[in-house]
Amino acid sequence: MKKTVTTIFALLLITSVFAQTDKRLKSVDKDLEAILEATHAAGFAVAVVEKDKIIYAKGFGYSDVENKTPNDANTLFAIGSSTKAFTSSILGQLRNEDKLSFDDSPIKHIPELEFYNDDMNNNIIIKDLMSHRTGLPRHDYSWYLFPTFDKDSLMQRIKHQEPFTGIRQQWYYNNFMFLTQGVITERITGKSWEDNIRERFFKPLGMIRSNLSIDELEKSTNAALGYQTEKDNSNSKMDYYKIAGMRPAGSINSSVNEMSNWLITWINNGKFRDAEIIPEAYVTEAMSSQMVIGAALPDKDIPDAHFANYGYAWMLSSYKGHYRVEHGGNIDGFSASVAFFPSDSIGVVVLANQNGSRVPGLVRNTIADRMLSEQKTDWVKRFIDAREKAKKQQAEVKDEKKSAQIKNTKPSHILQEYAGSYSHPGYGAFDVKVERDSLFAQFKLMKMWLKHYHYDVFEPFEVEETGIDTTESGPLRFNFKTNDVGDISGLDAKIEAALPDPIGFKRTPNIIDVDKSTLEKYVGEFELSGITAKFYIKNNETLYLFVAGQPEYELLPTAKHKFALKILEGFKLEFYEDDDGNINEVLMIQPNGSFKATRKKID
Repeated sequence: MKKTVTTIFALLLITSVFAQTDKRLKSVDKDLEAILEATHAAGFAVAVVEKDKIIYAKGFGYSDVENKTPNDANTLFAIGSSTKAFTSSILGQLRNEDKLSFDDSPIKHIPELEFYNDDMNNNIIIKDLMSHRTGLPRHDYSWYLFPTFDKDSLMQRIKHQEPFTGIRQQWYYNNFMFLTQGVITERITGKSWEDNIRERFFKPLGMIRSNLSIDELEKSTNAALGYQTEKDNSNSKMDYYKIAGMRPAGSINSSVNEMSNWLITWINNGKFRDAEIIPEAYVTEAMSSQMVIGAALPDKDIPDAHFANYGYAWMLSSYKGHYRVEHGGNIDGFSASVAFFPSDSIGVVVLANQNGSRVPGLVRNTIADRMLSEQKTDWVKRFIDAREKAKKQQAEVKDEKKSAQIKNTKPSHILQEYAGSYSHPGYGAFDVKVERDSLFAQFKLMKMWLKHYHYDVFEPFEVEETGIDTTESGPLRFNFKTNDVGDISGLDAKIEAALPDPIGFKRTPNIIDVDKSTLEKYVGEFELSGITAKFYIKNNETLYLFVAGQPEYELLPTAKHKFALKILEGFKLEFYEDDDGNINEVLMIQPNGSFKATRKKID
C-alpha cells in the first residue's frame, strides 16, 4: 500500500514539474481561468498528454460549490458519451480474438433483436452500429424518460423505433446502437459489459478510481457534483442521472489523470507501457473515416478547421491542419471532451461539472493552439459573441411561438377525462393525473406540469424542488387525441425531431377498485335485438363480457357502473341501477352508436 501511495504522489509531482517547465503551456492557467469566468461554470479539470507522459494536469473551480471544495486532477466526473470508445474497443478486441466480424448481423449474436422492418433486420451489420449509420434517429426520450436497469428490456423497444432514412444513407447519433454493442459483448464473453470494462481497460490502465455507476460515484471520495448554470450566472446543483441499462452508451465516471492513460493508449497505437491493450489494426480503423457526419466547410474566420467524419465512437476533423480524433460527452450536470492528435502524439482531456457546457471545447482548443504551435484564437471572445447572438435568436423564436398560440381556447373535456396511463411500446408508460385544478404527467424520474396551450394541446414544464419555471418555453407539446366516441384516446408528442410525425402514446383509463360483491350485481345475460351478452366473473376479481362468435372481453372499471373494454378502443359500457339497487340495463357505447341491452328474465 505504501508503495502505491508513493507512486501516486510521484506521478502528481512529475505532472506538476512538467506543467511548470513546458514552455508551450507558459501562463496557460490565466487563459483557463478566463474560460471559467466567461462560462460561469462550477468548475472543470484538464490534462494534457504527449507521447507516453502526462505533461499537465490541473483542476479549476469547485467540485462542490456550496462547500467550496476545489477540483483537481483526480476529481471524478461523469464522462457521458466519451464512454462509447471503450464499448466499441471491446468489439475490436473480440474481433482480434476471432469471436466476431464487424460484418456480422447483430442479430447473429442477439437472436431476439428485432428492428423496425425487414430491410433493417436483413441488412444492418455491427459496423453500422459503431458508426451511427443504421438510419435510426436518436429516440433518446425512450431511455431518458423511461429508464430501466434491464438492458434486455431496453433492447425490446428497438423494434418499435421508426427509422428516418435508409441504412448507410445518413449519419445520425444513436445511443441504443451502443447499448446493442454492449449487449453483444455480454453474449460473446458471458460477462457483463461492466466486468468487461473493468477487466479489459480499467485494470491494465491503472484506472483504479474510475467506475461505472452513480451508486459507485456517490460512494467515492473526491467526486464532483453536477451543476446547472442559471440565468443569473449562479450554479444550482443537479441530481446525478442514473443512466441505468443504457450504461454502454455513457456511464463511466473518471478523472483527467486516469483518462490520460486511455489517451496515451490511443496515441501509442493501442499500447500502454509496452503492453497491447487495443489491437493496433482496430486503433487505425477506429480513427479512420467510416461515415460522413456533414459538410463542415471551412469557417471564414478559421479556414483551416474543417471536415466532420466518424470512425468507431470517434469524431474526426481537421483542426488548423492537424488531424483530430475526439468524442464529447454530456449527461445531467456534466460535460466532457476526450481528444487526441495522432500525427502529433498530443492528447487533451477536459471534464467539466457544468450541464451542457461549452467549457470542454474551449479548453481543448485553447490548449491545442499552444501544443500544436498554431496561431492562438481568442476562443473566449468567440464564445461570448456567439452567446449574445444566440440570445437574440432565442428571443425571436419565443416571439414566433407566441404568435402561433390561439388565444381564448379551452380543452374539449374536463381535466379528469385526460387522466390515465399513456404508453408506447418503443418508449414506455407514464401517468397523467389531476391535482387540484391542473394536469400533471408523472414519469419515473420527473414530474411535469401540463399548462394549457390551446385547444387540447398542453405545454409541459418540469416540476423541481424550487418550483416550476415557466420563463423558458421549449418546443415540446402534448397534443391529446379523441376517438370516434369522443373519449380521450391518447396523445401525440414530437419527441423525436428527425421524424416527420409525432410519437403517439395510447391512453388506458385509470382503473378503480371494485369488490367482488359489487361485480356480482352485473353478472347475468343481457339481450339486445336477439343477441345475448353474457357477463361473468373470472379469478374472483375481474368482470368479463362474452358475445357468441366473438372473443371474451376483459372489462376495466373506470367509474361507478362504468367499464372500458381492455382490447377495444372506443368501446365502453355503463350499467344502470334502478330504484331498488338492481342492475337490469346496460348501455353499450361504441364508435357506430350506443345500444341499450336489457337483462333477460328468468322463467
